[in-house]
Amino acid sequence: MAVPPDSADWVHEIKFDGYRMQMRVEGGKARLLTRRGLDWTERFPEIAREGDRLPDCLLDGEIVALDGDGVADFSALQQALSEHKTAALVFFLFDVLYAGGRDLRPEPLRARKDILEALLRRHAAKLTRLRFVSHFASAGEAVLNAACRMHLEGVISKRLDAPYRSGRSDSWTKSKCRAGQEVVIGGWWGDSSKLRSLLVGAFRGGKLVYLGRVGTGFNPALARPLLARLKGLGRAASPFSTRPPRTGGIHWVEPKLVAEVEFGAITQAGLLRQASYKGLREDKTAQSVVPEAQPAARIVGEKKGQAMPRHQLTKAGERHCEIAGIVISHPAKELWPQAAPDPAFTKEDLARHYEAFAERILLHVAGRPLSLVRAPDGIDGQLFFQRHANKQAIKSRPIKVEGEPEPYLAIDDAEGLVSLAQAAVLELHPWGSKKDEPEVPERVIFDLDPAPDVAFDRVIAGAKELRERLKGCGLEPFVKTTGGKGLHVIAAIKGSPRAPATWPDVKEFAHRLCLQMEADSPDAYIAVMAKKARAGKIFLDYLRNDRTSTAVAPWSPRARAHAPVATPLEWAQLRKGLDPLAYTLRTAAALLKRPDPWRDLHKSAGSLPVARKALEKA
Repeated sequence: MAVPPDSADWVHEIKFDGYRMQMRVEGGKARLLTRRGLDWTERFPEIAREGDRLPDCLLDGEIVALDGDGVADFSALQQALSEHKTAALVFFLFDVLYAGGRDLRPEPLRARKDILEALLRRHAAKLTRLRFVSHFASAGEAVLNAACRMHLEGVISKRLDAPYRSGRSDSWTKSKCRAGQEVVIGGWWGDSSKLRSLLVGAFRGGKLVYLGRVGTGFNPALARPLLARLKGLGRAASPFSTRPPRTGGIHWVEPKLVAEVEFGAITQAGLLRQASYKGLREDKTAQSVVPEAQPAARIVGEKKGQAMPRHQLTKAGERHCEIAGIVISHPAKELWPQAAPDPAFTKEDLARHYEAFAERILLHVAGRPLSLVRAPDGIDGQLFFQRHANKQAIKSRPIKVEGEPEPYLAIDDAEGLVSLAQAAVLELHPWGSKKDEPEVPERVIFDLDPAPDVAFDRVIAGAKELRERLKGCGLEPFVKTTGGKGLHVIAAIKGSPRAPATWPDVKEFAHRLCLQMEADSPDAYIAVMAKKARAGKIFLDYLRNDRTSTAVAPWSPRARAHAPVATPLEWAQLRKGLDPLAYTLRTAAALLKRPDPWRDLHKSAGSLPVARKALEKA
């Protein structure tokens, strides 16, 4: 983080995250002009109408959208423009070039600021969207630290005795709280309906130099129009003068769109790490975008004399790696300590597991409310249960759940899964609902949880009995290990042609089936949670079918010794002598060579109303 000048000759203003704009007022008519001279008056009609109330003048400032905390939000500004909802935007004014019939550019900044403040004060009764930008004369570092604590962009420092100069000069400096810069989009990765990442660069010596990928920040309101514009700029070959890493599915585009991004670090080779998309900069040309100098603390070095295709060194000398476009810091950190015969499993092992099994996991996780188990210090440290997004660098989106004060988080793609590893998320527990429809269950779940004195062969027999009962109700059951000594039996369900399934109906069906099994074999099964009554029996847990209840996701690791994995099985694999704890992060990769036992789960959905009627007759 660069430190602002610390001198009485300098003052400091809050750095806004918006569009720099000049307002030219002549004869009671205001025009809004970009730095390129483009007339954007029609894009900000409410601000322009307020400008009509001012006398002839030329003002300099920045148009922003403010969030609920009064902080500038560039993504919200982009959305407001795309939806033509600009009434709430604000024009912060920090300089005046002409007023009172005088050219004020030769005047020192202190005089221009006084004139601007007086001008706006005289017309304050008519103005709500035009606001004066105050400055701070205190120590620059203190102002910057305060801005960063308030989650602002940073500060702009200006010399008090400097005349107005267009463009960059030594009379002002910029200090950011977060690393970021403008980039040119040269390609994108994804399919026709899903934008997964951008390939970006900047011009150096007239050539477009590759700067890396931008894999987060694409909320639907921004992604849809961006994807449409990218499709209209397609080209056959890469526009970059330096070669990006090879990846299938890249779509090259003419380098015309400028985007603003934030990022976690930048290598000495100039590649961005953990870059996040904020929005397009339509006020700038692609050719004007050059690699920006970054604060030294943001630079990531590379080990000399050694090729490091997967790993780099952080400033402190600790390695990090990039997996599926996500930077994994401290990849060698042990999350599961060594427990013979298994080795220790690291943060990188977890990230590569999520990457390898992404397609299979996302079938059951994507677009559903998630509960997560995090272990920042490994399984021997404190475990955290998380449902909502926080400041962790998780590539997720909010999903609204009725009655909940905060939205749950949802994961949609492989990058999102890998970002969970960066946050040390060891377990994934999704709702059993339909994608993006939390109130509509799409599966019924039974957890066979044996008492400590029950052999696993008996659990296998119980799962097979449950399978036959479900098939008798017209449902197609599937089975998986849980990462413990139990099994999950699951069947996909759907409602009637006139109404979807409901959570109370699913829970009631599961409960009644469990009670039937208990009634038929009271010495083998129990359907109540009381542990003192479970000795020698298998607890048939139907409670995972409640609205806010969850079950561990297929292929999810568990925060337990040996790093077990909840593993889908074919029914033929359920035979005497099976060890459910043999499925771990060490053995899971070999299962990718076989077909996914749960590949047809969603295609097999049976009617819940039909199943309930069949159960009543049983």
